[in-house]
Amino acid sequence: MSWQDIIEARVSSTNRLSPEDAVILYSQAPLHALSRAANKVRKQMNGSKEVTYLIDRNINYTNICTINCQFCSFYRPPGHEETYTQTISEISERIQELENIEGVRILMQGGVNPELPIEYYTDLLKEITTRHPTIDIDCFSPIEIEGIADVTGLSTLAVLELLKEAGMHGLPGGGAEMLVDEVRKDISPKKGSPANWLKVMSEAQSLGLITSATNVIGFGEGPEQRVEHMHRVRELQDSSLAKHDIGFTSFIAWPVQLENNSYGRRNQGRNRFELGAGPSEYLRHIAISRLFFDNIPHIQASWPTMGIDVAQMALLGGADDAGSTMMEENVVSASGTDKLEASEKELQAIIIRAGFTPRRRNSRYDLLSTPEIGTKLSELACPPPSQI
Repeated sequence: MSWQDIIEARVSSTNRLSPEDAVILYSQAPLHALSRAANKVRKQMNGSKEVTYLIDRNINYTNICTINCQFCSFYRPPGHEETYTQTISEISERIQELENIEGVRILMQGGVNPELPIEYYTDLLKEITTRHPTIDIDCFSPIEIEGIADVTGLSTLAVLELLKEAGMHGLPGGGAEMLVDEVRKDISPKKGSPANWLKVMSEAQSLGLITSATNVIGFGEGPEQRVEHMHRVRELQDSSLAKHDIGFTSFIAWPVQLENNSYGRRNQGRNRFELGAGPSEYLRHIAISRLFFDNIPHIQASWPTMGIDVAQMALLGGADDAGSTMMEENVVSASGTDKLEASEKELQAIIIRAGFTPRRRNSRYDLLSTPEIGTKLSELACPPPSQI
């Protein structure tokens, strides 16, 4: 089939893209055609009027980690003079600041810290739940769950059960990067295998925890490897929906940041076409992910890595969510990216400019009451930058 036939079959029916179809689209379809098709599918799945966003805060409870991912500029090894682990009071103070602006979720992640017993995590979750009962606690990542299991001698499922009982609401999809063995062995050889990441996520979904799937591109991988990552995620989604009637709420992709880490330094001088991903490549990936994931309801635009303007274009090419205001962010910014922050009005503005209505949500994608958009913000509305 030609790329035109593949797109027509996907948009006009419920035909599922095969991995081979997706590779053809990557290799042959022009961006404008992909974006137009993804926008149509996005409207079929999520309606044509609203784009959601979340008011939350990222809290990095520790920067101690033994995994040594080459693309990570945030972590510090045990014993380093810049290591830290936050106390319950420090974390609670940050959550109170989030509550003051009507935030609804914390995304709490750190590293694989061998110094922390299971009681650190369970006591922290119990206390946060007691002090801040209206805040959803989405925390850790599959690799952190594996690390806790190694320290405690428990299975990953047992760790998840204890954390859920203590108050954990969801397990975010961090640490997936690229679920392809040869890529993963190159960029983070100490990190658990793709099969391990998928296993822990499957266990989390079996417990009813809220989960998301992530993807980092730009390690020099080809279209086949990007599609392999998405295919493995889609297969798990099929399985979890069939077994547990719950799966990934969303798919979130972004390019690797190369400015200030060992992976970037290792590859200095390498053809920039091979590493990282610019706006066009990112938008291509977003569009194909929307066409490929017929079983994951939401695609999120990544303004922290791509900027507000490119994120707005993603909303016209398959994405239906603008992410969060990100009251605090330390991991991406550690790579050399400017300090990351967007006000609620800024996110509302890019949504309006793209031709949609902004809506607050929570991490389950339940729609929440949204403040009335003021006159000045409404004046920012204009026809979409392109009729994709």
